Amino acid sequence: MDELIDAFERSLRAEDNASPHTVRAYVADLRQFRDFLKARLARLGGGAAGVDPNDVDALILRSYLAERMAANQRSSVGRKLSAIKQFYRFLARRGLLRRDPTAGVATPKKELKLPNHLTVDDVVRLLEAPAADTPAGLRDRALLEVTYSCGLRVSELVGLDWQDLDPRLEIVRVRGKGRKERIVPIGKRALVALDTYRAVLPELCRGRPYDEAAVFLNRAGKRLTPRSVARFVDHYVLVAGLAAKISPHALRHSFATHLLDAGADLRAIQEMLGHASLSTTQRYTHVSLDHL
Repeated sequence: MDELIDAFERSLRAEDNASPHTVRAYVADLRQFRDFLKARLARLGGGAAGVDPNDVDALILRSYLAERMAANQRSSVGRKLSAIKQFYRFLARRGLLRRDPTAGVATPKKELKLPNHLTVDDVVRLLEAPAADTPAGLRDRALLEVTYSCGLRVSELVGLDWQDLDPRLEIVRVRGKGRKERIVPIGKRALVALDTYRAVLPELCRGRPYDEAAVFLNRAGKRLTPRSVARFVDHYVLVAGLAAKISPHALRHSFATHLLDAGADLRAIQEMLGHASLSTTQRYTHVSLDHL
């Protein structure tokens, strides 16, 4: 099974053009499923090696999902099942499967959780938290402004290049999940913040060579990572005195919620967020205080 998982990983990268995050998650899920099958085989006296995907039936699969439900959220269990289904489809395409044990196994219904978001006042406090007189502060102001103005995922934010921006048309080209591209509007405040930040880039990088294509850089002149952005947001949440635990993704949620509260069309919000399904965007139709 290990060799088949490795082949599936190569297929995800080369044929499906899956994002590195998706590849990592799917492969980890499949290895976890393999370990479950090995442990089950050992309990039955069949040894701890030689797991064959064809030996799995719907009953074994449901047993695995039940075990995961006790340890993981429904959304995580749903992703694990999705990885297994994709894996068995891969085997079927290559004629390596006698029967598909995932057929008829339903994905667990997700919990109805409201997206974590900020009020408009809290967003303003967060956007103004970075210092306006240091290169790092100006970068972080631009970073927060762009995230909120465009509703970007953190991976999309750190992947931005200067050539993706069109200040004249006030739009940004974004590369989202599955390498899909979309065009989103960007506000004037974000564009001004970007211009101010770009002017101090040499100072931020202390005169050293830096990546001239990437928008958001660290002091070493390299593209920022999602983990770095999360650390910055944690810091500025404290500086702004916000009580809630806020992630970079909460700014994306706030973008969608505030647009909806202001009367924006749900379909337009779906396109700006890059959601494949409208049902994903419908999470933002929760009742706000303004609506009440």
